[in-house]
Amino acid sequence: MSHSIHSSSMPQPAPVRCRIAQEEDIYFAVLRGREMAQQIGFDAIDSTRIEIAILELTRNILAHAGKGEMVLEPVETTTAPARRGLAISAYDQGPGIADIQLALQDGYSTANTLGSGLPGVHRLMDEIQIESQLGVGTTVRAVKWLPIQHIRTGVWT
Repeated sequence: MSHSIHSSSMPQPAPVRCRIAQEEDIYFAVLRGREMAQQIGFDAIDSTRIEIAILELTRNILAHAGKGEMVLEPVETTTAPARRGLAISAYDQGPGIADIQLALQDGYSTANTLGSGLPGVHRLMDEIQIESQLGVGTTVRAVKWLPIQHIRTGVWT
């Protein structure tokens, strides 16, 4: 599912950029994600889903690339029905993913882990896009949309 995303003229939370280079950075990113999810209007269950996705993506950055960056930002569609949500973008300059479809399968791991990170993010979020080039790095963008009944016209909560 693809959506056209734009910035609104309405007041909204500002994007947050998080450097990911050590374990403490994971928790800072999760905290900032929780704050933004609450500002946008996500309930406790979806906020937790967003936090887990952030946790998994930041752990992947450390495990596979050693360092990277995460950007958290509010998003909305320009087409009907109007949707608002939160986008998580994770960037690294690690070894890249050789087979993205395989990496999305439960149990697949190149880092001797359970292999539930990317598959979990895929299940928790409404959209996921992964771009990777071997020897160059990986970009993962995942979006969680507010349920339509939670959107208040013209107001970012």
